[in-house]
Amino acid sequence: MPYKISNVVEPGTFANREQPSLPAADGLALRPWSPADAGAVYEAFQDPVLQRWHARVADSEDEARQWIERWRAEWAKESSAHWAVVDVGTDEVAGRVALREIHLADGQAEMAYWTRPRFRGRGVAPRGVAALAAWAMDVVGLHRLELTHATVNEASCRVALKTGFLPEGTKRSAVLHEDGWHDMHLHARVAGPTG
Repeated sequence: MPYKISNVVEPGTFANREQPSLPAADGLALRPWSPADAGAVYEAFQDPVLQRWHARVADSEDEARQWIERWRAEWAKESSAHWAVVDVGTDEVAGRVALREIHLADGQAEMAYWTRPRFRGRGVAPRGVAALAAWAMDVVGLHRLELTHATVNEASCRVALKTGFLPEGTKRSAVLHEDGWHDMHLHARVAGPTG
């Protein structure tokens, strides 16, 4: 049975091209992950603040390297797309931004991000999220990007609001963290003048 509505973004939009590096503001860039970044990923996931909001931890650099290989493979599957946020002068990893739960036909994805501890407070997450959102909507053609965070994660809420992800409501008891079920704030950006 044929669909009456065309795909918002055609399959192959990611898989048929190399994952690009993207410029971000004020000395940052987004680039594909490399196996050499495993140490930075491992270090990030040793941080108690980051661990509070993630269900997984990295037990070794080898495990972090396996995550990176999976992130790279997900590009070809068009299921997720992950970038390292790096300092353009040193190529040091400051954080991560990603599109998860990509649904090209519907033109939608979910934004995810984290920042390494020593880079916090420098606007790494907002600059990375802004750069990725602009590329996803203006170049790829996604129509809607969602961003969720635990209601008690005020830092993540600030990132969402700074980058134009408008609040849409609360998803009650939506995500299980180590300390129990959390209500999640839902934010979104939508293509067009009302964003």
